[in-house]
Amino acid sequence: MRHFLDLATPGKAALRAILDEAHRRKAARAGKPRGAVDDDAPLAGHVLAMIFEKPSTRTRFSFDVGIRQLGGTSIVTSSSDMQLGRGETVADTARVLSRFVDAIMIRTAAHETVEGLAEFGSLPVINGLTDLSHPCQAMADLMTVEERLGQSVEGTCWAWVGDGNNMAHSLIEAASVMGFDLKLGVPHGYDPDQAVMATACARGGSIDVVRSAVAAVEGAKVVVTDTWVSMGQADTKDKASAMKPFAVTPLLMSKAAEGAVFLHCLPAHRGEEVLDQVIDGPASAVWDEAENRLHVQKAIMLWCLGKIG
Repeated sequence: MRHFLDLATPGKAALRAILDEAHRRKAARAGKPRGAVDDDAPLAGHVLAMIFEKPSTRTRFSFDVGIRQLGGTSIVTSSSDMQLGRGETVADTARVLSRFVDAIMIRTAAHETVEGLAEFGSLPVINGLTDLSHPCQAMADLMTVEERLGQSVEGTCWAWVGDGNNMAHSLIEAASVMGFDLKLGVPHGYDPDQAVMATACARGGSIDVVRSAVAAVEGAKVVVTDTWVSMGQADTKDKASAMKPFAVTPLLMSKAAEGAVFLHCLPAHRGEEVLDQVIDGPASAVWDEAENRLHVQKAIMLWCLGKIG
């Protein structure tokens, strides 16, 4: 059974296969209407269950359009619409859904929920986001960088600035698996999860935490940030004050390597973690990055269901 719960477990060969398939399918769709099915319709007859415990724009639309383009169909629900929201266990939910659908994508808070679905179900489970990680978004980031730079991400230099959150965790895993350097500029008290860091470093990843945004971005070909307050977190003045020196400004981007790419998983709080001049500027690839959620998630579904790799 192939699950996509994080970026470490599948391994480099699988991630490379997913990226290559995403690039190929995106190119093959040039000029097609959004609702047209891919010529090979590889998931005809398949059903994807999508469960949302958190609000979503990019995850919901990209997976829904993606499964349709692959020839399949989807069932979209929130946990409050299911018995899961009334106390049915994750294990029992996994067993039941395994009798109805071919794969599950879930966007939730507790990482244990996606692990439970994977453990007790008999179908692939895709992590659409948890408080611990956001692997689908990180794959879209890798794809976007390869498009912009015209090369593999291997050997490139990335900078993360801001909170050491779930998005940072997935990039830490990606760096250690795919072989690119990553510097994380984060203020004291907002470090990424130490277990995630330790595992990635043990895997041989070149990953460093620094306390200056400038130190993080110097020489970087990719600069990435995210909102300072993730969904479900309390927005505090102390955190905003600590994060302010890590805002991505035109001056900060000027410290990166020539031709550096700016990424943000969205939604952006303009004027906080990033200024308009950056997100709307020539270095920004955020709209390609958002679109690439569609293409890379199609490839993830194909990999989970054994159609590639």
